[in-house]
Amino acid sequence: MAVRLAARVALLVLTFSSSLFAQGLADDQTRRQALDLYRMGQEYMAAERFELAAQSYMAAIDKDPLLSVARYQLGQAYMNLKRYGSAIQAYKGCLDAMARLHALEESSKFQVDKMREEEIRELRVEINQVKGVSSLKREVLEQRLHALESQRADYRAEFHPPAFVLLALGSAYFRNGELAPAEEQWEAAVIADPKYGEAHNNLAVIYMMTKRKKEAEEAVKAAEKSGFRVNPQLKSDIQSMPKESS
Repeated sequence: MAVRLAARVALLVLTFSSSLFAQGLADDQTRRQALDLYRMGQEYMAAERFELAAQSYMAAIDKDPLLSVARYQLGQAYMNLKRYGSAIQAYKGCLDAMARLHALEESSKFQVDKMREEEIRELRVEINQVKGVSSLKREVLEQRLHALESQRADYRAEFHPPAFVLLALGSAYFRNGELAPAEEQWEAAVIADPKYGEAHNNLAVIYMMTKRKKEAEEAVKAAEKSGFRVNPQLKSDIQSMPKESS
């Protein structure tokens, strides 16, 4: 099952990437303008002005279509606006940009490394800003930082979608009422990172909703083993499910 799912995710990324494959790297001036617009979006997000944040991120993407942090944050803004279909497209675009950067790395390694360093620097700034405010948000940001840092390790390796984007994409599908693709993305997330507790927790919810008690119990165990705190009500609801017929 894991092999089949990984193959489907790889096909999904190739499908996403077709729209951006002709995109090249932005020049330094355009990249700086895109980052300025991205930072403006971050300020709007912090002020919970999500519509203006989305507009800023879209302007940044218009300047630099391969600015993956802007595409991811656009998805976050749409999630807050409850525009889940738009969030799905934004997260797909994020995967698209990441895959395209990976493909460009062999021929333009210096420029791609520079772009990655800029995105990593933006995340580190954001992590420092939430220090002492929200340990959960800081943990999520650190997961994103680790994923970006790992992508620069070996450009010759096959591109693997990072777990945090797959988790977000699954959440957008779930909120949009599309359970099957939500499950697929969350399963892909735990393949990408077997210790991703939040993804295991979300799968437990899906399994419960689709009356798969044994799988739900296993997902809860995996989530807790990773250190994720599972809601006691979810555990109680799963425990009270009738046994599956053999």
